[in-house]
Amino acid sequence: MTRSLAWLIICFLVLPITVVFAVSVTDRHYLSLPESEISFQYYRNLFSSGPWLVSILQSFIIACVSTAVAVVAGTLCAIGCWRLGNRASDFVRMLMLVPIMVPTIVYALGIYQFWIDLRLLDTYTGLIIAHAVTGVPYVVITVSTALAGFDPRLEQASLSLGASMSQTLRLVIIPNIMPGVVSGLIFAFIHSWDELVLALFIAGRAVFTLPRRMWDGINESLDPTMAAVAAVLIAVTVSLLCADAYVRSRRGN
Repeated sequence: MTRSLAWLIICFLVLPITVVFAVSVTDRHYLSLPESEISFQYYRNLFSSGPWLVSILQSFIIACVSTAVAVVAGTLCAIGCWRLGNRASDFVRMLMLVPIMVPTIVYALGIYQFWIDLRLLDTYTGLIIAHAVTGVPYVVITVSTALAGFDPRLEQASLSLGASMSQTLRLVIIPNIMPGVVSGLIFAFIHSWDELVLALFIAGRAVFTLPRRMWDGINESLDPTMAAVAAVLIAVTVSLLCADAYVRSRRGN
């Protein structure tokens, strides 16, 4: 009974995804399943369209830079809280999780007004900072989990053998928690790659991310190109999740 229910839930979650891929190869000029033959014309339209390629590139750049910032900040925060090990560190860790505890639209409204004063609306810098802040919690969670399984005697042994704190951090702690860092990196990248609400509030025409262009495309003309874009987004996300599963399995071994 439990196994049947599990398969039913899996089918419920996977079926809409398979439909997206099926619609993306339709031979019709509207959203429908392929009827006479499979066609990749909408993928060709996607990758030969200047605006779509620009949006893909902008989303990739923003996701890479914001993820790098989130990984550095989140890893250092998690290590600092782990070394403190008191109630203050628990408060700081909870504070770092606020961006994903608060509804995104509330966070976007607050940062919108702040960005007006700083003249960061519709800029790479403004969107990268916003994405980095919301990516930090994912890194803090995964790195904190990795640190929970780290033997503190390794740090003590390193320090007792004459290594400095920076050497211990670089050569002992970080290599041992690297699977957690990589997992946080993957989740932060996926979050930035798929983020729409922040782009709607603080980005305009100069910075036009892929989710934002999809949103505008759905509102203006809903054609199978949207399904092709969605299929690409799903493929990237699933690939990254598979990479995370591989990293976790290596960590378990």
